[in-house]
Amino acid sequence: MERFVRLSGRAAAMPAANIDTDVIMPKAFLKGIDRSGLAAGLFHDLRFDESGAVRHDFILNRANMAETRFLLVGPNFGCGSSREHAVWGMLQYGIRGIIGSSYGAIFADNAANNGLLLLSLPTAEVAALMAELGDGAGEMTVDLETQRIEMGAYASGFDIDPATRRALMLGLDRIGETLTHADHIRAFEKAYLGRKPWLMGAVSDEQ
Repeated sequence: MERFVRLSGRAAAMPAANIDTDVIMPKAFLKGIDRSGLAAGLFHDLRFDESGAVRHDFILNRANMAETRFLLVGPNFGCGSSREHAVWGMLQYGIRGIIGSSYGAIFADNAANNGLLLLSLPTAEVAALMAELGDGAGEMTVDLETQRIEMGAYASGFDIDPATRRALMLGLDRIGETLTHADHIRAFEKAYLGRKPWLMGAVSDEQ
C-alpha cells in the first residue's frame, strides 16, 4: 500500500448528496477476476454517455482536472451496496483522498483497508472548502503528520482515527499491520503448539 504522509494535488468538487457505490463503480466493471482496469469504470456513466462519448461537462473530464488527487464530496458519499471495487477504482484513477461530512459505513471501512484517505469535516467546513475551490480547479495539500488541510486562503486542522492515520503514513493494509506483529505471533504459535502437540500434526519438543 502506498504511503500517505503529505500530499499536494488537484482537487475537484462533487457536491451532490448520496452518491452511491453503483455510481462510483457500475456493476459492469465487477466481472473481472482481478483488480485491473477499474480506473476506466470510475464514475463511468457520469464520464461517458450511452455511445461511449466523453461528457465534457463532467467535472473530472475538464481539461484542468487532469491528475485530480482529492475529491470534495456531498453528504453520505459512498452509500449503497458493498463493493470494494469502488475504492480500488479511485486509487487506480489517482484519487488519494476524499473530504466530506459523512460516508457510507462499508465504503469507509473499505477505504481504510485499502489506503484511501477519508476525512470527515463539519458541513460548514466542507462548504468553505468548496467555496474556496469555486467552479474551477484548486491545489490542495493534506498533511497527515500535522493534521492540516490547506487550499488557497483556507487552512484548518482535522481529526482522524489514530490507527488509520498510522496505517496510511506507514503504508500498511490490514495484512501489513498484522505482519508487524509476526515475531509475537510465531512465539505464541510455538508455545501453544508446544503445550498441545496433537494440533495440526505438531510434535512437542519434549517427545
